Amino acid sequence: MNQPGRVIIDNHGRPIEYMRLAVTDRCNLRCFYCMPEEGIKYLPKKALLTYEEMERLVDITSKMGVSKIRITGGEPFVRKDLIDFLGKLRENERIKKINITTNGVLTKQYLPRLHELDIKDINLSIDTLDRARFHHITRRDELPKVMDTLYAMLDMGFRVKINAVIMEGKNTEDILELAAFTKEHPVEIRFIEEMPFNGEGANYPKLTWNFKKIYTELESQYPDITRLTAEPASTAVRYKIPGHAGSLGIIAAFSRTFCGSCNRIRLTAQGTLKTCLYDDGVLDLKALMRSGADDSAVEAALLKAFKSRPRDGFEAEKNRTTLKNVSESMSTIGG
Repeated sequence: MNQPGRVIIDNHGRPIEYMRLAVTDRCNLRCFYCMPEEGIKYLPKKALLTYEEMERLVDITSKMGVSKIRITGGEPFVRKDLIDFLGKLRENERIKKINITTNGVLTKQYLPRLHELDIKDINLSIDTLDRARFHHITRRDELPKVMDTLYAMLDMGFRVKINAVIMEGKNTEDILELAAFTKEHPVEIRFIEEMPFNGEGANYPKLTWNFKKIYTELESQYPDITRLTAEPASTAVRYKIPGHAGSLGIIAAFSRTFCGSCNRIRLTAQGTLKTCLYDDGVLDLKALMRSGADDSAVEAALLKAFKSRPRDGFEAEKNRTTLKNVSESMSTIGG
């Protein structure tokens, strides 16, 4: 095994330091940009990684240099005993940071325990502050509960980022309203380009609301908006409106402008390694572990995958073998 503190470098000179770990493919919302209205065919429990298998993979990858874990889904909190699993991860001293992405519907009850575990960085998915539009986008009338969770997080001192996927004909009118929310609230609103990971494929022949148009919309209302210094390997270009308590970010998730500094890998709930969001899976770790492979064999397989990463999301999409068209539900690949 590599010594703690070492960092694996991929074939393009990028470090592998950050793993997005999906703990479930299930979700209690039905967001327009993530899955069809009827939902997706969920995998049986035996097809998913157990918590013990996830702990093992976190242990192996942390010895190889991964120091940050983001827990995703589906919706993480629909999986039973998630808090106990997070407690186990906290015992791994090589993991310096654990973040969570959640829709907030079930999250409030767990905030005291998350605070105790020092898991205080949470990304909350809120695409609009309008209840009717929220219902239309998510196909569930849960905005009051989500906002209650948000205010509880802020009261308890959590560091909150709000993820808002910008969709033509759905919530473009919310860009300025969400930006205005940062005036009084110390949150970062992150506007994300829509991607075709919705179980059906691209909704439009061309992405109109790309990162440039989102910025132009913000600048039209806030001409004194200023760009902040970029954080290492950040997916978001960050901005500040003078006098606002919070900040803004724009993520070019479809335009893929940040691939050159990508330090992320993804592990789906079914145990598939993705070295790029746009690939269709490069290694079945669940099958490898359940075949009896020891930790050294798992590490060797991971190293091989890391040394053949695509240069960017466009190359990853071109190299897809099982599903040529990007159309999987984000819920199955780790949001």
